[in-house]
Amino acid sequence: MISRKKIILSIFVAITLSFIILIVKTLNDIKHLPQSFGAVLSSASEFQIVDRHGKPLNITYQNRWNVHEVTELHEIPMFLKTAFIHSEDKRFFKHGGADWWARASALFVNIKKMRAVRGASTITEQVVRMINWRPRTVWSRWIEGWEAGSLEQYYDKNEIFEFYLNQVPYAANRRGIVQAARFYFDRDLNTLSKKEMLALVVLVRAPSRMDLHRDSNKDIQSSILGLSGRLVQKGVLSEIESIILLAQKFEIQKSSLDVSAPHFIEYVRLHPALNNSKTNKVFTTLDSSFQKRIQFLTDKHLVNHRSKKVLNAAALVVDHATGGVLAWVVGGNQDKDKPGSFINTVTTPRQPGSALKPFLYALALEKGWSPATIIDDSPLSESVGNGLHSYSNYSHTFYGPVTVRQALANSLNIPALKTLQYVGSEEYLRTLHNIGFSNINNHPDYYGDGISLGNAEVSLFELVQAFSTLANKGIFKPLNVFNEISTDQNSQMIFSEEVASLIGNILSDSEARTLEFGESSVLNIPIQTAVKTGTSSDYRDAWAVGFNYKYTVGVWMGNLDQTPTDGVTGSTGPALLLRSIFSELTKNQDTKPLYLSPKLLRHEFCMSGKEFLTESTECIAQTEWFVKGTEPKSVNEKKEEVPIRIQVPSNNLHIAYDPRIPKDSQAVEFYIKGVEETDVVHWSINEEKVKNIGSKHLWQVQKGKHRLRAVVLRGGRQIAQTPEITFWVK
Repeated sequence: MISRKKIILSIFVAITLSFIILIVKTLNDIKHLPQSFGAVLSSASEFQIVDRHGKPLNITYQNRWNVHEVTELHEIPMFLKTAFIHSEDKRFFKHGGADWWARASALFVNIKKMRAVRGASTITEQVVRMINWRPRTVWSRWIEGWEAGSLEQYYDKNEIFEFYLNQVPYAANRRGIVQAARFYFDRDLNTLSKKEMLALVVLVRAPSRMDLHRDSNKDIQSSILGLSGRLVQKGVLSEIESIILLAQKFEIQKSSLDVSAPHFIEYVRLHPALNNSKTNKVFTTLDSSFQKRIQFLTDKHLVNHRSKKVLNAAALVVDHATGGVLAWVVGGNQDKDKPGSFINTVTTPRQPGSALKPFLYALALEKGWSPATIIDDSPLSESVGNGLHSYSNYSHTFYGPVTVRQALANSLNIPALKTLQYVGSEEYLRTLHNIGFSNINNHPDYYGDGISLGNAEVSLFELVQAFSTLANKGIFKPLNVFNEISTDQNSQMIFSEEVASLIGNILSDSEARTLEFGESSVLNIPIQTAVKTGTSSDYRDAWAVGFNYKYTVGVWMGNLDQTPTDGVTGSTGPALLLRSIFSELTKNQDTKPLYLSPKLLRHEFCMSGKEFLTESTECIAQTEWFVKGTEPKSVNEKKEEVPIRIQVPSNNLHIAYDPRIPKDSQAVEFYIKGVEETDVVHWSINEEKVKNIGSKHLWQVQKGKHRLRAVVLRGGRQIAQTPEITFWVK
């Protein structure tokens, strides 16, 4: 028989071993606690995007931690803090992390009731559970008690309490009392009633079960009743206050952001500058006030143009001095009833039409032209593939000799084509690429002469960025969406300040644009503003872009499904919205005129026909600004030099023979460009020589393949010989 001594020894050994195992297991399961709460919050994966004033543009509830809507302990109403202490951990400021007496009391009650009636987790233990999450078991409660004691060695009570109030879980993934107050009442903490504060206190007891947005909140009312009774006993509430409080009804309101900019947020999220970023809050350049007002204006104009079959629109506003985006608006703004409203139309490539012309003329001015250079606006046909295309202006009117100022201000098409021939397609495309048009990246042959009329595709973002270059004295600066990141290091001079300010001066000249737009154009904005419109083929896209002393604004209207509008042009649609936006931007501001370079020279000139007249000729004098070196040496100014070339027929042209017309009545008029009326032209047709005076020759049509070249004489001296071209008559 085993002696009593051996039994006692065995029990002692067993208890000792159990105690050792308990200690080892406990030490093994206790997890490391961070040295700072900041280290805990740094694990948040989703960042918040705010405007330039710190107003939130987005709120995410997918983070493990609330890093966006937090408050300091001293800013939280005292009643709310006191209610939390009495509800969750009345001995919080007395225990060392775990309240073992409260645990013993809860265990006794639970055993007595034969079910879990009370818990005894302290606020510190709840914080530990947030940091080191475990399944709810007796063992996990044991470990949390020891970790709570360790936590209070690193932090004082106020730090722990503040963390708890900012991170305590609520329904719908909300964390912290600030998020809960906005989720249920759409108000800040200091505006809540005492009953609403008590609701925030009791809701943390069972976040998945207790939710004020649900139809029934009987459990919540019962919990508030019990808590208010305890607060009356402790003298925190009076009997009368409690009665009044319990009689109040909740005014539940769903929270909403003060401003909506989802497409801007999408652009910011995908920006390379945020790759590997560990920040919790991103400060952007957006101005919420501008965003709201311009969104309203854009949506209003979109509704007004619904009868014109316009379904989509976008507007972009930037401060061209800094390159900062102030408003990024998409018409409809993710309205499910608006087709394509989820597409970011600010970055969607579309055909700009004439909106690109200012950069073509800026390049011509850089190469030696002046605003007074004369261009002949007369009927023009150019080769397109194996055929000819006849160009005309929007009004189908030809104005004859016009100045560069008139050509650009009135957006004339034929002078633009001739300007492209002067500057060269390759150099023009290179310039467009240098000012940020990344979508224009094909060979010049791909676009042909149509690039002068805007047949490439660009985005509103790119177009506004390019116009900002003109507004910023010719310095290209990438547009910026981050308030704390500068893009100055990527700046480069594209146009001289003289040329850039000349383009702005032309585009703001209401008198110069009267040929096509009339004297009372919507483009005539009271504060000096450079404005350019554009319309693509079949009225699919309508644009208006402009800049004043501070802001550059761009507007696009059209249909993302590529269907045409009902005749909406840049000046009848977007220009109206552009004007409204500039009026809103400059309201109550001290305004000033556009910058005009002091390096420019002002001279008088007069013109008649295709030439500037001499001082002895009587004519109406005009004044113009000139870049130094391009001003007229006297009152005379040469018209632009046009390269001599055969324009009709074009190389590889295919001409159709019409069998219905007598053979002797069919002819083609050859035309050689760049010659004067008195020049002698020797045509060589299949080596057969024909002599003519002037630029034209009527040739009787003959079937077959033909070779053509010409020699031009002026004053008896040969001045040009054209390359040989080939054409067919079928």
